[in-house]
Amino acid sequence: MVGKDRIMNSSGDTTGNSTYRCVFDEEFKYVLLPVSYGIVFGVGLILNITALYLFLFRIKPWNAITTYMFNLAVSDILYVVSLPLLVYYYSQGDDWPFGVALCKIVKFLFYTNMYCSIFFLLCISIHRFLGICFPVRSLGWLKVRYSRIVCVIVWVIVIAFQSPILYFVTTSSNGEKTTCHDTSHPDLFDTFVVYSTINLALLFCIPFVTILVCYGLMTRALLQPSAASSQTSNSKKKSIKMIVIVLIVFIACFLPFHVNRTLYYYFRKLDLDCDILDAINLAYKVTRPLASANSCIDPILYFLSGQNVRRTIMGRSGISKMKSKFSTYVRENNWTITPSESNNNGSTPSPSPTVITSI
Repeated sequence: MVGKDRIMNSSGDTTGNSTYRCVFDEEFKYVLLPVSYGIVFGVGLILNITALYLFLFRIKPWNAITTYMFNLAVSDILYVVSLPLLVYYYSQGDDWPFGVALCKIVKFLFYTNMYCSIFFLLCISIHRFLGICFPVRSLGWLKVRYSRIVCVIVWVIVIAFQSPILYFVTTSSNGEKTTCHDTSHPDLFDTFVVYSTINLALLFCIPFVTILVCYGLMTRALLQPSAASSQTSNSKKKSIKMIVIVLIVFIACFLPFHVNRTLYYYFRKLDLDCDILDAINLAYKVTRPLASANSCIDPILYFLSGQNVRRTIMGRSGISKMKSKFSTYVRENNWTITPSESNNNGSTPSPSPTVITSI
């Protein structure tokens, strides 16, 4: 049992400023979190390494969207390589043997990846919005060199905002086990909640609202009737696919996590019934793997949003290689395709087969 003046939260933290004495049943997380983080690690690592390979060696030259996606892939892979530590931690029942420094780094990478993902998706969305709604006036704004500057600014802003994580997050001994806390030392918890609220407002709410506004205007522009060519129609379909994927990432991954995390933090500060605290603790734990899953969904965006990526991937398939070798062989031997001899008498061509002859 927990002491009379202490509350046990979902991370094993203890606080002395609450009147509640709640003990949560968290056996579910020792299966849920290792399995989910293990899946995200395996799938995310393969997909993002593949994406980095394509960006670095197969796609030339880069455009602005490619620049944003490359930085998004870098952010994702920096996070997924830290997941084996969390898989081990939760599989051992909240026992962290890797020291305080790695505990801080793992939490820092989680939040840095999440907010870098949000901002790079915001950059991609604004880029598409300007290209669709202001195609002429935005030509000077959408150059690659500007996208590189924007990427540097994003990294600087996110790292600056997440650096306090390295101060707040710590470890503590809990009997024979060592806990890597999700939040902070109990004495700093109120300050941590204020810091978390600032992150919520500036790094999630503002980008999310901006994306919704951009996509609303983009959708209205895309649905307007026009005498569009086939190429324009394909561009519209590509833009709609991108809208759907980005909204899925936000609504399925980021929104539930931020809502439940905020409720969890503030409910801990209030004098609430243990059943309510247990319920929000469960919801918070379930949404944490969802926030990590964006590292697996982002590579889908790479494939759907760019013709260069699709052509590169399809170009490495066996059928495409056979077609390429056949075309090269025809050119090297100076072959051409001519109608069969039965059509050389000046009569109306018949549906007879064509033959390949050497010239």
